[in-house]
Amino acid sequence: MAFNFGPLSEQAGFIGACVVDSDTGMVLAIEGGGRLDLELAAAGNTEVVRAKRRTIASLKLNDKIEDILISLNTQYHLIRPLAANDAVFIYVALDRKLANLALARIAMKNFEQSITL
Repeated sequence: MAFNFGPLSEQAGFIGACVVDSDTGMVLAIEGGGRLDLELAAAGNTEVVRAKRRTIASLKLNDKIEDILISLNTQYHLIRPLAANDAVFIYVALDRKLANLALARIAMKNFEQSITL
């Protein structure tokens, strides 16, 4: 599968991004990463998504995850399940000093709309 990561990779502070199958934790597409092991991050974030879904179910909330933000001291990690197929999510890592979180969320939404599975 080929994806145009342009809307994401052009973001200030972009470190890396991937599209992940949350049923298996497998990466479907990847861009960037450098010293950040995106495949390992994808597997770990699969567990984050699964845990949040279990919590939503336990609370009997009639709702879905729009996105998850993990703020580290030096990075932002964003997770966004696809509206069309929530078994798949987008994961983006950004340098916190350079990134604009609001613009990054908009870029993720635009990138999501370009994906066809």
